[in-house]
Amino acid sequence: MQKYFKVTDSLIGDLVIIGNKAAITGLFLQYDEFQNDNEKWGVIEASDDPLLMEAANQLNEYFHKKRKKFQLPLLVEGTPFQNAVWEELNNIPYGETRSYADIAKAIHNEKAVRAVGQANRVNRIPIIIPCHRVIGKNRQLTGYAGNQIEKKEILLKIEGVL
Repeated sequence: MQKYFKVTDSLIGDLVIIGNKAAITGLFLQYDEFQNDNEKWGVIEASDDPLLMEAANQLNEYFHKKRKKFQLPLLVEGTPFQNAVWEELNNIPYGETRSYADIAKAIHNEKAVRAVGQANRVNRIPIIIPCHRVIGKNRQLTGYAGNQIEKKEILLKIEGVL
């Protein structure tokens, strides 16, 4: 199925939203990342696509504290373990955090703390699937979207966590 993208600005810089007319399939936190990623091949810019426009609108509402939960169709592709982690991330309420160990325990795999971190790392739809709400057991901000902890900090400040 053909994929489309839209660039929208935010409090953390330009975001690139990717979808396929039926669902959101990706969100890049930097345009440069999008350009360097294989997903860009065959993706067509469609700034007026209704689904991408709605996603941009909901993200804007989130950044301006007018939205706490996203209501968008998502298409996530991962292993059963990754899907379980991402589902659990969606259960973390706005304005709250969980540790990697908390997530591992919630999916009944207490020894999989590092694997939870890896599933977070490959989350293709950050913010909407709120991996930024996962922090270290000692309440440290650890890894986010590669090496973008400052963005995680901004997102948690928006939500009133920090």
